[in-house]
Amino acid sequence: METRTRTLSWILQVVAAAILGQTLFFKFTGAPEAVWIFTTLGVEPYGRISTGVMELVAVVALLVPRTAALGAALSLGLMVGAIGSHLFVLGIEVQGDGGTLFVLALVTAAASAVVLWLRRAELPVVGPLLAARQSR
Repeated sequence: METRTRTLSWILQVVAAAILGQTLFFKFTGAPEAVWIFTTLGVEPYGRISTGVMELVAVVALLVPRTAALGAALSLGLMVGAIGSHLFVLGIEVQGDGGTLFVLALVTAAASAVVLWLRRAELPVVGPLLAARQSR
């Protein structure tokens, strides 16, 4: 990966990790907003805690060079779930936040998708296949 591409990837990895990381406090401490979200989704408290654990794994994976592609894939999957929850259950605005959580999910999903694309050759199993197609 060339230097400019690697730099862009790292900037986006840090952005995604920072957004995911800041929400962990609310999930793990049982903040009223987080409890309301997961109660509305019908998965409180196990959904809140397990989502927090998966987001923590994604944060660590995004910040470790060897696992950044996997972290981006996990983060993207989590954000697809979050965006779907907003669109179909919660609404764009959650408890008067002006849509902030929804926008943060979109930004995290976009950053993760770009990182996943840039680092696709690093994915286990399918990475070598993608790298071979990329070199053609």
